[in-house]
Formats: sequence, structure tokens, C-alpha cells
Amino acid sequence: MELKITCIPGDGIGPEIVAEAKKILNKTAECYGHQIIYTDILMGGASIDVHGVPLTEEAIAAAKAADAVLMGSIGGDTTTSPWYKLPPNLRPEAGLLGIRKALNLFANLRPAILYKELAQACPLKEEISEQGFDMMIMRELTGGLYFGERKTVEENGIRKATDTLVYDENEIRRIAIKGFDIAKKRRGKVTSVDKANVLDSSRLWRTVVEEVAKDYPEVTLEHMLVDNCAMQLVKDPAQFDVILTENMFGDILSDEASMVTGSIGMLASASLNDTKFGLYEPSHGSAPDIAGKDIANPIATILSAAMMLRYSFDLDQEADAIEQAVKDVLKEGFRTADIMSKGCEQVSCSRMGELLAEKIK
Repeated sequence: MELKITCIPGDGIGPEIVAEAKKILNKTAECYGHQIIYTDILMGGASIDVHGVPLTEEAIAAAKAADAVLMGSIGGDTTTSPWYKLPPNLRPEAGLLGIRKALNLFANLRPAILYKELAQACPLKEEISEQGFDMMIMRELTGGLYFGERKTVEENGIRKATDTLVYDENEIRRIAIKGFDIAKKRRGKVTSVDKANVLDSSRLWRTVVEEVAKDYPEVTLEHMLVDNCAMQLVKDPAQFDVILTENMFGDILSDEASMVTGSIGMLASASLNDTKFGLYEPSHGSAPDIAGKDIANPIATILSAAMMLRYSFDLDQEADAIEQAVKDVLKEGFRTADIMSKGCEQVSCSRMGELLAEKIK
């Protein structure tokens, strides 16, 4: 199979971690008989330095011409970098917002996995963390409160702000379909999270999700109010498989889920449109303070690459091989600095990539 992948190394540790992800993808392609065609593009601060803008039309065209996009990290030190003396629309993060819009990426996937070998990093009680958990948070990314009409006015000497939460049934249906499709690739359970006891938008959300569920008899659907979900994430995270929710709820819940894993350097993410196309990136930032030191953790980016194989190319076996390699290397006690613990062997970013590549056969 020919895989056309556009890579955005980006800023900070981005080039280092993308290089290791490519190393893993190349080994996987070699073992499973695939051919990968890479195209590298600039975005963020790297693009500002060369082109004066965080995202060019040429870069967007290159991304659209690919089957999927793999990204490292965007941005720099907001207090010292000259990038942050520019107007907001010319700063590095504007490139990320721009490419999401250009590629119509409406579905955000954030896996939260607690590996047995990293259980000591989990802030939850031992009787909870020892069970482990493996969930996927599916967040609607382009609608809801963040994209509704907003205004701030003064009435009778009193300042008043208004933000509008709007969803139509088509926006809900397309994210629900993505959620159920992904549940089919996992353990077959969707927890749809809303606030249907208060909000009309949530009542419509619940109705449309139930309509979509009828086309997936093999997937179990449950509904949960967002406040209860927030509590359940710290009480019994192992109960969740796919959490399906709207934009603001997903923003908050995915951050909560990432913290209970105790290790943001291990967390992948993906943003998908209504085809198989997606942009895959680690959940962490650009860490400019350690850039170029070969000490960054590449695992989140490598797991993002595994998600890319699974969701954009339907290469589940290949994705499984990468994810198993991560488990095997952790079990053998190898750690980068951010996840280092007593009794383990600390390795560099590039060495971690080599160890993982050796496990793929």
C-alpha cells in the first residue's frame, strides 16, 4: 500500500519527535510491505522565520494532497520569542487554527491510556490506578460555544457578555458517526456526554446520537451528564471506552483525562474530517527549553502515528504492532527523562525511537 504523508516538524522539540515517528513508520512499512511518500512542510514559528507567516497557501495545498498529516509541535517561549511580538493572526498558533479550518477537521480524538508500567505516575488511589484504563475522548471541534455569536455590551451602565451555544443536527450526526465507527475498532461502547437536563442543545445532541446508534447495533450506547462524567473519570475511569461529547465539554474532560494518566508525554491525538483524512499530533507542547537536547519523549508522536495508520489507512495490524512495541519497551524498563522512575534505565529521544523500531517485526 502507498501511504502519502505530509509531515509538519514544527517548532521546539517537533523536529526531533517527528524524526523518531518517521523511524517507526519506516520500520513498520518495511515489515508489512508498504511504501511511504513523505512531504515536509513548514508551519508555525518555522514558517514565520522563512515566509513571514505561520501558514502558507502552498503548505495547505501540500497537506490537502496527502492521505494524512503528522505534526510535531507548534510555538515557542511566549515571553522571549520574537514570534509573540507579532499580531495574533501572525503568531505560530494561528497556523494550527488555520490548517484545522482549511482541512475541515471537526472531530478531535484524545486517547487517555494508563499503562501498567506507569501506574505510579497516576494521581488516583492505587486501587483505581492498578486496574489501568484505556479510553478515547471524541470531541466535536468546530461548533458549540466556542464558535457561536458573541458580544459584550453595556446596558444601563452594566457590562453584559453573551456567548451563544449552537449545534445543528448535521454537526452532531457527523461527530456521532465518527464516534461509533471508532468504538467498533475498540471495545464497542460509546458514552455520550451532555447536559440534557438543562440545555436544549444537549437535548438535540442526545436525540441525534440515539438516531445514529440505531445503525450500530453492535455498539452499546449510554448517556451521562457532564458533571457526573467529570466525577466518574476520577472514581472509575476503567468504565469508559469512547466518550463522545461537544466542544467545550470535550475540552475540559480531555484535559482531566490527560492528568489522571499522570504522563502527558505519552498522549497522542488526532483531528479528522468527514473522510479518512486526519491530522495527527502529540497532546503536549513544543517544550522549547529542551529543544535540541535529544531528551524529549517521542512516544506521544509515535502513538499518534499509530492512530494515523489505524484511522486514516485502516491498517489495524500495523497500528497494533506499534502500540505493542511501546508496551514492550516500557515493560523492559526503558524511560525518557519525563517518565523516569527508580529502577529504570533513562534513554534519549533518539534511543527510545531505536528501541521501539527494534520491537516491530
